[in-house]
Amino acid sequence: MRTGLYYAAAVLLAAADQVSKHFARALLPGRGTVELIPGVVGLSYVENTGMAFSSFSGYTGILACVSAAAAAALAWAIYQKVLPRPFGQWMLTLLLAGALGNLIDRALMGYVTDMIRLLFVNFAVFNVADICVTVGAFGLIFYLFFVESEAKR
Repeated sequence: MRTGLYYAAAVLLAAADQVSKHFARALLPGRGTVELIPGVVGLSYVENTGMAFSSFSGYTGILACVSAAAAAALAWAIYQKVLPRPFGQWMLTLLLAGALGNLIDRALMGYVTDMIRLLFVNFAVFNVADICVTVGAFGLIFYLFFVESEAKR
């Protein structure tokens, strides 16, 4: 598969993240939680100057630099096919998309817009980029422990 496909997918996912954040900023402030699926998931507007679970709040500049470095490293890893199998490349693509989506917010807004709230559990509010990072990270762990280790046997 061509590297350009992975980059295009990362850009499209980052764009989807930005579109969802645009609508969250336009429609959600001051509305509390809007339930999408009662008792399951809703939308709430949150400005997060930190990262996961608001850790490192107030360090937006440093987090933007870390996000930029991570995005560059991920783009390089995709280009170099550090993980040679397509599944591994897709996991790197998801991580890149998430890094780009949140980097754009940090660079332009000074915070990350979060809006997805799980209503059945007390959990952090998150966004599409966070979903990409989470799925990409768990998929990468699966890849490294099961796909690559099986291939080496």
